[in-house]
Amino acid sequence: MERRSAESSGGRMEVSLMSSTRCSSFSPSSTWKPPVSLLPRPALLSLRSSSLCPFGPLSSSRDLLSRRHGERRVTVMSMEAGVGVMGTKLGMMTYFEPDGTVVPVTVVGFREGNIVTQVKTAATDGYDAVQVGYRRVRDRKLTKPELGHLEKAGAIPMRHLQEFRLQSVDGFEPGQRLVIEDIFKEGDLVDVSGNSIGKGFQGGIKRHNFRRGLMTHGSKSHRALGSIGAGTTPGRVYKGKKMPGRMGGTKTKIRKLKIVKIDSELRAVMIKGAVPGKPGNLLRITPAKIVGKNIPKN
Repeated sequence: MERRSAESSGGRMEVSLMSSTRCSSFSPSSTWKPPVSLLPRPALLSLRSSSLCPFGPLSSSRDLLSRRHGERRVTVMSMEAGVGVMGTKLGMMTYFEPDGTVVPVTVVGFREGNIVTQVKTAATDGYDAVQVGYRRVRDRKLTKPELGHLEKAGAIPMRHLQEFRLQSVDGFEPGQRLVIEDIFKEGDLVDVSGNSIGKGFQGGIKRHNFRRGLMTHGSKSHRALGSIGAGTTPGRVYKGKKMPGRMGGTKTKIRKLKIVKIDSELRAVMIKGAVPGKPGNLLRITPAKIVGKNIPKN
């Protein structure tokens, strides 16, 4: 009896939502929620585009369910320790310190750019972030929406746009140029990210450091992968099984690299160690995250 009455009430609600003459008398309370599991499919379809829905306009029944349970699907970026810059990998070299110590360094150059193109705040966008542009290009290389976005900030046409999510965006404004010497000092630790060198399709030995089989004593398994699972049970290959496949060409971050030298005249920075990619690769350089020091423990 209860289910029957609930279905009948759901049917009356559907009529009241779809009919413009009866909607004026329908005024749900702030705590009232429709029994979604009991609503027929036509009622859900009418709720999607109805502006009278107590949850607001919906694009799908999944949106209705997510709002019903109070979910909010938001993609959250990781918090940065401070605003960073973009640079171009130039290559590696040997650097000699004053005491004669030999240090292998990567030279990172900076083309025209590193200009603030947008400042996002929690009031307007839901989070605090600074959008930075890099590498000047011709106007015809960009689309009209991209040119309009940059002209709004009073910036030059630039190829790359990246965001740096910060705890506070005070002191940043559109059109502001970021100076490398003001952000980083010699001896600072930085996180460098970029696309690694693509290796193509590789086997298990090169891709996952597997050991090869015996080359003598009658062995016929040298570089083969070998068994990838049991037979009847489980009767399938587990997800995430290490097997041959495409290697490299993915976003990679190397953390806590030391800045050895900053050359203001050449607009270059020397970073100890290797960074992702080959010469000419785009790099993202940010202050190193140290939990408890520049990143909250929570």
